[in-house]
Parts: sequence; C-alpha cells; structure tokens
Amino acid sequence: MNKVAHVSTAQRRSLDFKRLFQAQLATTALIMALAGGVSGSQAALSALMGGVVSVLPAIYFVWRGTQRTAKQPQRNVLNLYQAAMGKFGLTVALFALVFSLVPPSNPAYFFVAYVVAQLMYWLTPWLVRERSTP
Repeated sequence: MNKVAHVSTAQRRSLDFKRLFQAQLATTALIMALAGGVSGSQAALSALMGGVVSVLPAIYFVWRGTQRTAKQPQRNVLNLYQAAMGKFGLTVALFALVFSLVPPSNPAYFFVAYVVAQLMYWLTPWLVRERSTP
C-alpha cells in the first residue's frame, strides 16, 4: 500500500513562503554577483540593498499576515490588511533610509535587484509548481 504524506495547509503555506524567500535571496545574490563582476563591489552593495528593501517587508507581511485566529474570519482579514499596510510603510521607510543614509553608488543595480525580487511573487509559484506523481 502506498502511503501519501499529509501536509497541512499551514505547513504548505510555510513551504510556499520559504520558496518565495529562497527565490528572492537567490536572485538578489545573482544580481549582486553580476553587478560585482561588471562594475565592482560598490555596485554589488547597491544590489544587496535593493534586495534587502524587497525582502524585509515581505518577511514582515508573512509574519503579520499569517497570524490566524480560529472562528474569527473578520480578525483574519483585518490581519491581512494591517500586514499589507505595514509592508507598504516598511518599504517606504526602507527606501527613505537607504537613499538618505547610504545612497547606492549605482542606483540601476539597486532598482534591478528590487524589481527582480518583487517579480518573484509572480514567478515563484510558476517555477516551483509541484509535479503530480503517478
């Protein structure tokens, strides 16, 4: 008899977010390597900052937005709205912090890393789709 491992919804969601963060970090590292090879260490640092500005708010959103309360769907929806607003505020604050305290030496790499890390929201589900086994 063939046993199928049961994965709860919470475990599956955790795996999906883990894959998303891995994809965001991997693309940030790839862009850092390309930037460092082409334009030097300051460009790699700019790419790192772009990736961090993308990943930290995503981590906050997952942490805050996935707090579930049993039998209180309104509270769950409120958590998601608060998480989205917090993510937006954190993103704005990180952009302001980066550009005021440590301006990227190469803004192009900063924005490329940021945008590519953001694109992982759309690409990760498509790239890591689970394959059905016969």
